[in-house]
Amino acid sequence: MSEYQYPINDILFSLLCVAHIERLTPYLEDEVDSDLLDAILGEAGKLSEQVIAPINASGDKDGSRVEQGEVIEAKGFKEAFKAYSEGGWIGLSGDPKYGGQGLPSYIATAVNEGVQAANLSFSLCPLLSLGAIEAISLHASDELKNLYLPKMLAGEWAGTMNLTESAAGSDLAAISCKAMPDGDVFRIKGQKIFITWGDHQMSDNIIHLVLARLPNAPEGVKGISLFIVPKFILNEQGEPSERNDVQVVSVEHKMGIHASPTCVMSFGDKEGAVGYLVGRENEGIKAMFTMMNNARQGVGLQGLAISERAYQQALGYAKERKQGMNASRTERAAIIEHPDVLRMLMTMKSQIDAMRSLVYVAAVENDLSHLSTGEQQKQSIARTALYTPIVKGWITEQAQEITSLAIQVHGGMGFIEETGVAQHARDARILPIYEGTNGIQAIDLIGRKLHSDKGEAMTSLLAEIEGELVQWQESTFSSQVEKVRVVLVQAQKATQYCLLAMEKNPILGTGLAYSYMMLMGYLIGAWLQLRALDACHRGQGKLDETQKRSWEHSVAFYCDHLLSRSSSHFLSIEHGQSSVEELDENSFIR
Repeated sequence: MSEYQYPINDILFSLLCVAHIERLTPYLEDEVDSDLLDAILGEAGKLSEQVIAPINASGDKDGSRVEQGEVIEAKGFKEAFKAYSEGGWIGLSGDPKYGGQGLPSYIATAVNEGVQAANLSFSLCPLLSLGAIEAISLHASDELKNLYLPKMLAGEWAGTMNLTESAAGSDLAAISCKAMPDGDVFRIKGQKIFITWGDHQMSDNIIHLVLARLPNAPEGVKGISLFIVPKFILNEQGEPSERNDVQVVSVEHKMGIHASPTCVMSFGDKEGAVGYLVGRENEGIKAMFTMMNNARQGVGLQGLAISERAYQQALGYAKERKQGMNASRTERAAIIEHPDVLRMLMTMKSQIDAMRSLVYVAAVENDLSHLSTGEQQKQSIARTALYTPIVKGWITEQAQEITSLAIQVHGGMGFIEETGVAQHARDARILPIYEGTNGIQAIDLIGRKLHSDKGEAMTSLLAEIEGELVQWQESTFSSQVEKVRVVLVQAQKATQYCLLAMEKNPILGTGLAYSYMMLMGYLIGAWLQLRALDACHRGQGKLDETQKRSWEHSVAFYCDHLLSRSSSHFLSIEHGQSSVEELDENSFIR
C-alpha cells in the first residue's frame, strides 16, 4: 500500500495562482510571505505523513469502544492528537486574544487537507473543535470566551456539535432536548445521536455545544437555544473538576470512519447536565449555523482530501502492477500503459485539480468576508454563501466516483481489505450525508442562495466567469475556452429556469436543485481549470515543464470528458421539471 504524500506543490499553486491569496494583503496587519507559507505547509506535510497517516489503517481495523462509560479511541490516536495540539495547529487562524495565531483561514484549510487525507477519522475531532471555537467566538459572552477559547485553541480541550435526535435529523424544528433554568446555569435533559467524537480520552475536557428548548419556547426552529455543556464542570480556577451529568450510551457500528466514535449521548440522566447559554435565548439556530457552515466547507475539503489519498494509491499501484503486454508486444506492461487505466487515472486527477481550486478559492473568499469592509465584504459574504453548498455538495459527489475508481484501478485487489483502498471508499460514503445531505445543499443553493436574492449573487459569479473567458479567447487554449463558454450559456439559461420554477412554486421548484448544483460545480471547476492553465502559460507558480504538461493534460481531459456531463444536468433542468412535479407516493409500486 503506497504511503500518503502531502501535495504541497499542488496546494501552493492553487493558492497562489488560482485563489490569488494576494487579494487579502490589504486587509492583513502582517503579510504572509511565501517563505512563511512554505515553512508552515512543509511542517504540516511532515505531521500528516509521519504522524497521522501511519495510524489510518490500524484505526480503521481497531475502531473505538466503550469501557465503563468512557470511549476508548484507537491506538495511537491520543499521541497523534497531542502532537497535533502541541504543534499549535488548531489555533492557526484563531483570535490572538485567546491564544490563536491570527493567520488567514486559508492556511488552516491547506494544513487540514493533509490531516484529512492522512486520516479522515482522526481529522473529524479537530474539525468539530474548530466549528465549536468559531461559534463560541462569534456568539458567546466574553466570560464564556475567556473560560473556554484559550484551552480549545491550544488543543487541550476538544469540542463537539450536538444537533441530531432520533426524531430530529435534518428537521431541527423537531428537537425535544430540554433546558431548565437553575440559577445562573441551565439543566439540560435529553438524548442526542450521531455525535462525532462525542467522547474520548485525547483531551482533558470536551466542550459540547447542545441545541435544546427552554420552557415556553416558541415552536419550531425559533424556539431553539444553544448551550455549552462541558464534560467536566470547571472549578474557580477554570480547570476541569466535577464530572457533568453527561454520559455516552454507545458508539455506532458504521460502514466507514471506524476510528471516529459516533456516539449516542445522554444529557441529564440524574440531576440534569449543567449548561451555559450561548448568545440569546431562542436564537441558538443562528449560532449553530455558524458551526454548520464552517463544517460544510470542511466536509468539502474532506471530499478533496480522501480523493487525493485514493488517487495517490491508485497511481502507485498502476505504475507497479504488471498485466498484459506493452504496445510492441515485447514485454509485460505496467497497467498504467493501458489507455483505459490512463482514462480512469486522469478522470481522478482532473477532478481533483478542479476540486482543489474550488476549495481554496472559496477559502480565500471566506477570509475576505471576515477581513474586508464595505462593498468588498458584502460581495464576499454573498460569494462565500454561494460557494458553500457547491463545495460541500459537488465535491463530495465527485469523491464517490474517485474513491470507487481507485478500487477499479486495483482490480480484484481493490476489493480486498488488506490493500487499504476500499477504506477510502467506505470512509468517503458519509461525506454526502452528514452536515446536511447533498440534497439539502442543493436546496440551499437554489432556495436560500439563488431565490432569496433573485439571482443577484449568481449573476455576479457568472459575469466574472464570462469576463475571464473573454480575456482567454485569443489564447493558445481557446478551444477549451469555447467548450466552457457553451456550458456558461447553459448555466445562464438554467439559472433563469430555476428562478422561474422557484417563483412559481418554491417547494416543487427544488426538484431542479440537484441538477443545478452539479451543473454549477462542473462549470466552476472548468473555469478554475482554465485559470490554472493560464497561470501555467504565464510562467506563474514556478512549475517545471513536466508539471506544466501535467496541468495541460488535466485541463484538456476535464473539458473533453467531464465538462460534457453538465449538459445532461442542463437538459434535466430544461425539460425535466414536469416529470418531477408529477411524482407522488403512488408513482412507486412494489
